[in-house]
Amino acid sequence: MSFASVYPHYVAKVEKKGRTKAELDQVIEWLTGFDATALAGHLESGTTFEDFFAQAHLHPNASLITGVVCKIRVEDIEDPLMQKIRYLDKLVDELAHGKAMEKVLRS
Repeated sequence: MSFASVYPHYVAKVEKKGRTKAELDQVIEWLTGFDATALAGHLESGTTFEDFFAQAHLHPNASLITGVVCKIRVEDIEDPLMQKIRYLDKLVDELAHGKAMEKVLRS
């Protein structure tokens, strides 16, 4: 599955709750290290989630992302790729639910 196919759903989710695409991109950059140019490149090229996260430099505090996504505790996921995807899902959920950006970014 390509990251580009899911990204519009992330945008719609956060905008529906009053947050912005810029805030979403900030969260993605924090987690992956991809700036706006790199993110746009991945979206244009249709990068798979596997390649997207293989090229990412996960934030050192990513392991502080805990909680439940789709009834599964993020910290208990054994598959490294699925855990990274769920990290992103959890951050998007927190952003959409109005959590302060400092808390979403584990600052």
